[in-house]
Amino acid sequence: MSTADRLTDALYGLGWSTVKNLPEPVAVRLGRTIADLVWKRRGKGVQRLEANYARVVPGAGPERLAELSRAGMRSYLRYWMESFRLPAWSPERVRTGFQPKDLHHLTDGLASGRGVILALPHLANWDLAGAWVTTELRTPFTTVAERLKPETLYDRFVAYREGLGMEVLPHSGGSAFGTLARRLRDGGLVCLVADRDLSASGTEVDFFGDRARMPAGPALLAQQTGALLLPVTLWYDESPVMKGRVHPPIEVPPSGTRAERTSAMTQSLADAFATGIAEHPEDWHMLQRLWLADLDPTKGPS
Repeated sequence: MSTADRLTDALYGLGWSTVKNLPEPVAVRLGRTIADLVWKRRGKGVQRLEANYARVVPGAGPERLAELSRAGMRSYLRYWMESFRLPAWSPERVRTGFQPKDLHHLTDGLASGRGVILALPHLANWDLAGAWVTTELRTPFTTVAERLKPETLYDRFVAYREGLGMEVLPHSGGSAFGTLARRLRDGGLVCLVADRDLSASGTEVDFFGDRARMPAGPALLAQQTGALLLPVTLWYDESPVMKGRVHPPIEVPPSGTRAERTSAMTQSLADAFATGIAEHPEDWHMLQRLWLADLDPTKGPS
């Protein structure tokens, strides 16, 4: 393991061991302080965030984009502070930490026994939403995690999410899709963050007026298993309670090839994501290149 990898792992370990023990007001202030310091440095992540916001908020000038990126970094650090502290939250704190709208789409789908796929963009805190599902709804689910470097950091994330009641599969290795399909055929729940393709072989969509690529997995799973595909968007307000919405199901088109059906369903997913992101752009934590025009074709997503 390189020195940089050891340092990264140590810093995350420090966050999980130290931040979770801080009083909540102290953690909130610490997160905002770190966010403002990072924002003022205007590193590559902040610049990329502003470039992405420029697509989401057409016509925004430099001052507006700076306001958005500052708010975006505060939202991003709120996610991290909450995530570091989630393992120490009581069940009651988890249950009262999230208020979703239109939950009936999810509960009715689970009651039907056909399996449900929840697909989310990188909005607000998807880990908190997952912990709420396992705590309030008492429903376990399966998800997929990107393999991180160093490997010890990936292991930390897996242990953290499993501690919240999730079954976590590695994104790489090729076996995740089959396991997810089995869980859905058994009437289970699968949750996937699905606004950024990690394979460079996803489905192209129109997204805020330009072409991007998003993973085909959610649409393919719905077609193959008959599971319900539900987009979910999340956001923060000034309260300690995260908000969210479960959108209506995305139906499998009645005709067309598998590729055509997958394309149509992934586009509908992207449209639902765009609705939530446009309403709360500062809570979209996309610090990477996403649109095809911004990607280096020799390297893929970065």
